[in-house]
Amino acid sequence: MSATAQALSGEAGEADTMTDGFHLLIDALKLNGIETIYNVPGIPITDLGRYAQGQGMRVISFRHEQHAGYAASVAGFLTKMPGVCMTVSAPGFLNGLTAVANATTNCWPMILISGSSEREIVDLAQGDYEEMDQLAIARPFCKAAYRLTYAQDIGIAVARAIRSAVSGRPGGVYLDIPGAMLGQVMDAVEGQKTLVKVIDPAPRMRPSDEAVARAIGVMKEAKRPLIVIGKGAAYDQSDDLIRQLVEKSGYPFLPMSMAKGILPDTHPQCASAARSLVLKESDVVIMMGARINWLLSHGKGKQWGEPGGKRFVQMDIEPEEMDSNVEIAAPLVGDVGSCTEALIAAMDGEGISPPKEWLDQVHTKAEANMQKMSTRLQNNNHPMDYHAALGVLKQAINDRPDTILVNEGANTLDLARSIVNIHKPRHRIDVGTWGVMGIGMGAAIAAAVETGKQVLAVEGDSAFGFCGMEVETICRYNLPVCVVVFNNDGIYRGDGENWGGGDDPATTVFVKSARYDMMMEAFGGVGAWVKTPDELKQAVEAALSSGKPTLINAAIDPAAGKESGNIGNLNPQSVVAQRLYPQARTQK
Repeated sequence: MSATAQALSGEAGEADTMTDGFHLLIDALKLNGIETIYNVPGIPITDLGRYAQGQGMRVISFRHEQHAGYAASVAGFLTKMPGVCMTVSAPGFLNGLTAVANATTNCWPMILISGSSEREIVDLAQGDYEEMDQLAIARPFCKAAYRLTYAQDIGIAVARAIRSAVSGRPGGVYLDIPGAMLGQVMDAVEGQKTLVKVIDPAPRMRPSDEAVARAIGVMKEAKRPLIVIGKGAAYDQSDDLIRQLVEKSGYPFLPMSMAKGILPDTHPQCASAARSLVLKESDVVIMMGARINWLLSHGKGKQWGEPGGKRFVQMDIEPEEMDSNVEIAAPLVGDVGSCTEALIAAMDGEGISPPKEWLDQVHTKAEANMQKMSTRLQNNNHPMDYHAALGVLKQAINDRPDTILVNEGANTLDLARSIVNIHKPRHRIDVGTWGVMGIGMGAAIAAAVETGKQVLAVEGDSAFGFCGMEVETICRYNLPVCVVVFNNDGIYRGDGENWGGGDDPATTVFVKSARYDMMMEAFGGVGAWVKTPDELKQAVEAALSSGKPTLINAAIDPAAGKESGNIGNLNPQSVVAQRLYPQARTQK
């Protein structure tokens, strides 16, 4: 038992004047407004979680460190405060490292705290329990990495971690805590003096007047303008300013998936239903917190029309992001809110408005595509296809717009992104920049914990397989999460064949009609096995009305969907396979 724990339990002696590393770490986090830890208990951090609970923090314990880490990263995205994930050493640390790397890639603030072996043993490779030089391994995957050796340094280390995680372009930070450091004892009064409250860790950064004037000049010349809104804009939480810029300019806007809802998808200027048209035909594109990476075909290729046919205005807090794939005519270096505010002010009297012909063209294309999609969503095929099932979920979100949608999979992700409307900011969470599968349950748990809102997690059966055990965590904490698994018996499709003709199933095929719903029932939640749109509608309405942990196992036609969803072009093709196996010619 630690010295502070003895004092709290009323034991006599000097303990009531002492503190230790356990409690200094907890105090440092609480001093800076961090009240929740996502973790998996184990040596040497088990007691740290217990003491944190004892000090009024919320500690959400998972079944696997990766999902605790994903939850922490999503907490960072939702709150703009670093989400904290705590793991054991070596294998537990490595599991958490995947999540901190994903957080860094997505620019979400997160702190991974892992127990570790003592330096003197690691450096001599003497074979300590779970011995690993974790600090060296973590550094390439995060913004910053620090090791604590002395308890009196905890305050400054936590302050540096928080500032590193949220300043500039946010990202993941690693804190290495050798087990012995946690037990170090010092005077309680002196210990409190070592704690640091971080002041203004993420100051606003306004673009220069020259940069703003340059951007206005480009906008004035636009004949077919477009605004692309990215998840960086969603993270910035300057929702009112973004709406003001969009509506003042009159430009069509295209939200990237996690930016959906900053302005509702039903907004008259939303061009999502005319995505191909606006990307190809636009001549000036304003990028708001969106990177021109693979998700936008690097700004090149057929999707974007003629090479060199566009001029870009890009808002980003990271100067090195500019010109990363294409020439940026007007870089605006600063946070999205400050850049947006500066543009709004500079637009006065400049006569910036898009030609009516362009708006009519976009509107006509969007209306035609929405009408075409509407017909597909209303089918009653048996077994269900993706469109019928997503039509039900689209209506469920329309009826309850405050529901947070978590979404992952291949076809499940790609189709839901274009079908299900989002009405409020930060109400859609998905696989992000890396397209990582398995984020679903961690993201759903974080969304429920951090917001208290109802969560609808729409999962492909393959994606759910990465994280499904966390339904026990959902039940244990009685969270308002409804999971819908689109079960088509396999990865991409469930009708694959073994090309060798053997008894083993095809590599992409799962157990037929697997009863994922029974997993939720096994842990005390509600399970439902549905096969028609009407059954799905009834089950979803019951789940969202009750707020109970629910898993709906929705049978989808195994032949529905396509290879790799909408990114099948990323699959390399074997010329030899196409000659030897007829199936290879038709798999895409």
